[in-house]
Amino acid sequence: MSAVRTTAVLESQAYSFWYGPTQALHEVSCAIPPNAITALIGPSGCGKTTFLRSVNRLHDLTPGARHEGDILLDEGSIFAPGTDVVALRRRIGMVFQRPNPFPKPVYDNVAYGPRLNALAPARELPDRVERALRQAALWDEVSDRLREPGTALSGGQQQRLCIARALANEPEVLLMDEPCSALDPIATQRIEELLVELKKTYTIVIVTHNMQQAARVSDYTGFFYVGRLVEFGVTQQVFTRPTDERTEAYITGRFG
Repeated sequence: MSAVRTTAVLESQAYSFWYGPTQALHEVSCAIPPNAITALIGPSGCGKTTFLRSVNRLHDLTPGARHEGDILLDEGSIFAPGTDVVALRRRIGMVFQRPNPFPKPVYDNVAYGPRLNALAPARELPDRVERALRQAALWDEVSDRLREPGTALSGGQQQRLCIARALANEPEVLLMDEPCSALDPIATQRIEELLVELKKTYTIVIVTHNMQQAARVSDYTGFFYVGRLVEFGVTQQVFTRPTDERTEAYITGRFG
């Protein structure tokens, strides 16, 4: 039996980011613990999503984008020369704000990544697809609809399909950019319950504007304000005994 990992899976080291002349992040440093949910909170435009997309190197094709500092995955720089970005994104899955299933059958949505990355022979794909759909708590609802378009599912089901699509690559980290913002309360509850189950296997980083959601599901919380990571710590401590008055002002609704 392997030892339980305690070191950070992701670590940001004085990471700064610019869109052209505009600096969006200022020397962000934090260590993301394994098998936990880390919530990133803060007002709109404060750098949360920019940071999340940096971890997945989604800014690579943004004109004029540049960065300083570093982000480590398993103690190795994601910006190291020769890094295979496709392989990196397999290790760091991403689920976006609005469900974005491919215009393909449910089965092909989930099988897409393993096929593209040659992660499994064709005979093993059905098992991998089923496993990912079960992990996303969707199998029982779509097992007889695998040949129907993913776009025909409800909004909540589409988002869980997108989660299954990411999980089919068996990533180490799952990034989620406001995954419930377009969903109704019932679908949101399903996603939240799912996240708590998934953290047993994955390290999850979620951007949310919903303070109650952050308090409910996350183990750690980082508060971003005007491009800076003002505070990072155990969620209960951040929400009940914040060390920075700006954190307290945001959490209590005095601004944001």
